[in-house]
Amino acid sequence: MIKNIGIFCGSSMGKLSVYREQAALLGAQMAEAKLDLIFGGGSIGLMRIIADEMLKHRRCVVGVIPHFLAAKDIAHSGITEMITVDDMHQRKQRIMELSDAFIAMPGGFGTLDEISEVLTGFQLNTINKPLALYNVNNYFGHLLHLLDVMVTEGFLRQEHRLNIIVEDNPEMLIDKLLHFHPVEIPHHWVKELIEDTGRCVGG
Repeated sequence: MIKNIGIFCGSSMGKLSVYREQAALLGAQMAEAKLDLIFGGGSIGLMRIIADEMLKHRRCVVGVIPHFLAAKDIAHSGITEMITVDDMHQRKQRIMELSDAFIAMPGGFGTLDEISEVLTGFQLNTINKPLALYNVNNYFGHLLHLLDVMVTEGFLRQEHRLNIIVEDNPEMLIDKLLHFHPVEIPHHWVKELIEDTGRCVGG
């Protein structure tokens, strides 16, 4: 059952108002679906927008923030619970533990790092929680193109690529997340990598 949604998003607002508007819409849609929020704990950027929207609708909002960021006075003071950790790695791990599924909104390096960690874990079967990209203003268009290139060039399996939910409508995104059924991945895919390597190096 999916109840807690881990949100990955920017500590910046973005140049266009559409990012703020859509972050608020996503928060309202999550609240309507009676979902709760796990996020990076900040009072800045898009993370502030979605946290405030969830709080406005009286949903549970849990933040996870490292000590050194909390010391910069950017921790959200009005949320349901704040968990303080030692570093960014622990922050990611705690968010992943507490969340039942993930949504990535527009963001920067940190968001890319979080997306990559979840997708790698899903690929290696160490994480079985779905990830959706909230593709506001086609923000993830170039990333999706890169993933398609990875598939074409043989560095990523199509099944792993297809297990990423992509949607620019918040209602449809949440519906797809709540009804997610992963594309089945052959159990022998790692064996295929070994065999392919052997053919290429003459092993």
